[in-house]
Amino acid sequence: MSTTKKVTFTAVAVGIGLVALSACGSSDSGSGTSDSKSVTLVSHDSFNVSKDVLKAFEKRSGYKVNVLKDGDAGAAVNKAILSKDNPQGDVFFGVDNTLLSRALDNGLFQSYEAKGSEKIKPEFRVDQDKHRVTPVDSGDICVNYDKKYFEEKKLAPPKSFDDLAEPQYKDLLVTENAATSSPGLGFLLGTAAAYGDGGWEGYWKKLKANGVKVVDGWEQAYNEEFSGSAGGKKAKGDRPLVVSYASSPPVEVLYAKPQPKQAPTGVATGTCFRQVEYAGLLSNAKNEKGGKALLDFLAGREFQEDMPLNMFVNPVREGTKLPELFTEHGVTVDKPETLAPKKIADNREPWIKSWTSLVLK
Repeated sequence: MSTTKKVTFTAVAVGIGLVALSACGSSDSGSGTSDSKSVTLVSHDSFNVSKDVLKAFEKRSGYKVNVLKDGDAGAAVNKAILSKDNPQGDVFFGVDNTLLSRALDNGLFQSYEAKGSEKIKPEFRVDQDKHRVTPVDSGDICVNYDKKYFEEKKLAPPKSFDDLAEPQYKDLLVTENAATSSPGLGFLLGTAAAYGDGGWEGYWKKLKANGVKVVDGWEQAYNEEFSGSAGGKKAKGDRPLVVSYASSPPVEVLYAKPQPKQAPTGVATGTCFRQVEYAGLLSNAKNEKGGKALLDFLAGREFQEDMPLNMFVNPVREGTKLPELFTEHGVTVDKPETLAPKKIADNREPWIKSWTSLVLK
């Protein structure tokens, strides 16, 4: 996220409301997959892969890959559900654990167990009886902080959810709308996991009283409101705390010129919620064989090793080597908050409704 190159990564500013089918996304290579020599991947806008890695797959498999980037993740999922009888492509990537139940309940995917699935870490595997989705990556939604601000104020940065509600952090936090943003929703789910059904609403009342600012999506929160990012500095953002990702600090290093020895931002590891993204073979895909080959590729070592510095997420394949920059400046979250998929499915919409009434009204 430099001033010269804007980088988006997993689940940026995700809208989760239903969208009209006519709201067409942009495509890198065009859509349509009637040609059996081509295969189309439908994804949110944050999908990225190195050209040489993709070309190697195309040469090896014989398929030309068309990538249809179809907006933010929530909108892309909803559009895929609405068009499932006549899908825009063969494989969908980017449905995460906060929205997975919606996709599965609506019959978005057909069964296929990707080659190499046994190499995927067991904690990320779901739907093992039907194999409708393949885990591809994981990341942690966490509060990031502006190191310079806290050093100058001689104030210790927050470490936990509890800290964020303390008086010394009044008017410092910006987060995303849980009804329109994936990190915003993830942060809400993190508080629900931490405080339980009977406690999260009281916690948000405290946050609201402590001056939390809510904006529509990650792009605005991180690149405009947050004082610690390159974009936020340019926009004169005045909030030194932001809901983002544990992988945000390496981005600030990678795209800075010159690269700093240390990341200018840090992560409050006691505020994290684990997000997992999946891919699946779309129901009624025109090129099932090509789609299966593409899913094998997404689960394979070559793509998994390529992801960290392209999408700034963690691979889910066991034994995958991580780039030095990613490990040096990234943060390992040992105990992120998590929720069972059924818990999310049963409570997501009521929680969003309650959150909206509590925080936005």
